[in-house]
Amino acid sequence: MPEVYTVKVEEGWPATDGKPSVGPVYRSIYAQDGRLEVPSDFESPWDFFRDSVKRNPNSKMLGRRQKNESKVDPYAWLTYQEVYDAAMKMGSAMSRRGVNPGDRCGIYGSNCPEWIIAMEACNSCAVSYVPLYDTLGPNAVEFIINHAEVSIAFVQEKKIPSILSCLARCSSNLKTVVSFGSVSAAQKKEAEELGASCFSWEEFLQSGCLDWDLPSKTRTDICTIMYTSGTTGDPKGVVIKNEAFMAEVLSVDHIIILTDREAGEDDVYFSFLPLAHVYDQIMETYCIFKGSSIGFWQGDVRFLLEDIQALKPTIFCGVPRVFDRIYAGIKSKVSSAGTLQSTLFQCAYNYKLKYLEKGLPQHKAAPLFDRLVFDKTKLALGGRVRILLSGAAPLPRHVEEFMRVTSGSTLTQGYGLTESCAGCFTAIGDVYSMIGTVGVPMTTIEARLESVPEMGYDALSSVARGEICLRGNSLFSGYHKREDLTKEVVVDGWFHTGDIGEWQPNGAMKIIDRKKNIFKLSQGEYIAVENIENKYLQCPLIASIWVYGNSFESFLVAVVVPERKAIEDWAQEHNVTHDFKSLCDNLKARKFILDELNSTGQKHQLRGFELLKAVHLEPNPFDMERDLITPTFKLKRPQLLKYYKDQIDQLYKEAKGAMV
Repeated sequence: MPEVYTVKVEEGWPATDGKPSVGPVYRSIYAQDGRLEVPSDFESPWDFFRDSVKRNPNSKMLGRRQKNESKVDPYAWLTYQEVYDAAMKMGSAMSRRGVNPGDRCGIYGSNCPEWIIAMEACNSCAVSYVPLYDTLGPNAVEFIINHAEVSIAFVQEKKIPSILSCLARCSSNLKTVVSFGSVSAAQKKEAEELGASCFSWEEFLQSGCLDWDLPSKTRTDICTIMYTSGTTGDPKGVVIKNEAFMAEVLSVDHIIILTDREAGEDDVYFSFLPLAHVYDQIMETYCIFKGSSIGFWQGDVRFLLEDIQALKPTIFCGVPRVFDRIYAGIKSKVSSAGTLQSTLFQCAYNYKLKYLEKGLPQHKAAPLFDRLVFDKTKLALGGRVRILLSGAAPLPRHVEEFMRVTSGSTLTQGYGLTESCAGCFTAIGDVYSMIGTVGVPMTTIEARLESVPEMGYDALSSVARGEICLRGNSLFSGYHKREDLTKEVVVDGWFHTGDIGEWQPNGAMKIIDRKKNIFKLSQGEYIAVENIENKYLQCPLIASIWVYGNSFESFLVAVVVPERKAIEDWAQEHNVTHDFKSLCDNLKARKFILDELNSTGQKHQLRGFELLKAVHLEPNPFDMERDLITPTFKLKRPQLLKYYKDQIDQLYKEAKGAMV
């Protein structure tokens, strides 16, 4: 194994003409002779699908579980040929409805076979598909339909009322609505009165044919316009062309081939991360490219683990929240198994960890303990997983370590944005020294750091830190109809991510901060709020935290979602008998959490002005229903301020009163 996993391809240079200094440009060691290019025989993601159908027409492609009154059936599957035929018919039906190459088609709903069939139907006829966020509500859906000029939409049956409710304000664009299932006569009539047509899935499918001439496609066609939820303002339409989308899929394949065992017909992927996001779209397209099977969850988080047990996937893409649930579940089972079992588990864990740290690959670190102990913990994910991927947010180090030791699988943490077509950095699954990092650039990408002097980050220092900037052929082509926003983030050919990174000695990147979320306190001190929140989040008594300050105040306050058990344990110890909601209002409970947070902050070297003076305890997790977080669980700061304005004012009043 190499010791350094990147190669320098250009030197950095110092600050000039008011521009900050920039560090050297690096590529992955797996692309040291040049970035990965898309082969000339691929023009569109449709080619990936068509080729897999030719190779494996009868292989299982898309599976789901049907619910009956009393039980849920096993997974039932459509073959590659069946999905291809459905996509061809849907594409033909779209064409007959006057949907032409380059037009835009919305897809609105939870992950299911119809979502993928609609996506492939768009790919077949060179129509750009536009995911309509399942979590952003009708107003954002209406905005996207009009902004992207969506003329046809495939819509989950239960979302039809939502689409019809905004149709009057979208009717100049949206003319055809196709349900993933059925539609009622009343819904058809309502659509017709607004100048649109509404079809059931079967009805629309039967209006198409298998034998029709597909339009030609080019790699410069727009594959998808993907709207990012954004923490402020209207969603931004990220334009991704066929070439960028294919380059990303091929780069995933390239890295897995070089560092793991590539996917094939025997592999099964579990689909539950939203297909409206680029992360899951890329992974499902990779599986389609390799002829693997994709099994969908039921769409209910309560049955997520049950679906995993039924499917027994081999490839699992998760986000930190899901891995945290799995970690907590295994830890709880181990601790309740008795002293002997717990001791054996800890002994096996420490032994395997020691050999992983020495650089042994997953399957050689502790094969005996894998059979005796970790075969049982593997069952949390069905028992067959061999590739684990984590993205969307940083994975806590203790959870990453635990999953690497106990899952029997390689684990890769990645980093990416919609603008980078999902992953732009990836850790190498079997390289343990990359734990806690997001790894090296994808093989389509070159990366450098740009200094951020106002935050004290220097891209040319011995420990290089700065804003991560990217260039390459798996990046977006700009924001739809927003050249002004594109010019803000793409400067001299480099996309500025807004994230602060630090190069590690082995060539991996560590995300340490966020550029945009900085503000000054009244005494002139800069506050990098995400960095501070990440340190407070290491306090085991809290689930979430939003730290607030502004340039008119000299100190910070916070809204905190405490761990229920922590507060209830404290109440028991102090003979306080209240329900959880009342405990969150209890002054002594608030003081207890505040002191614990500041103790955690001091342990992590937070400076005096970064410590908290007051906290409000919120019994309910921050959620999308109240518009407090994005679909990828990022805090929406302006919305949080609006929602908690009264509590924030009260916290400042209280804290100033205590300081008098």
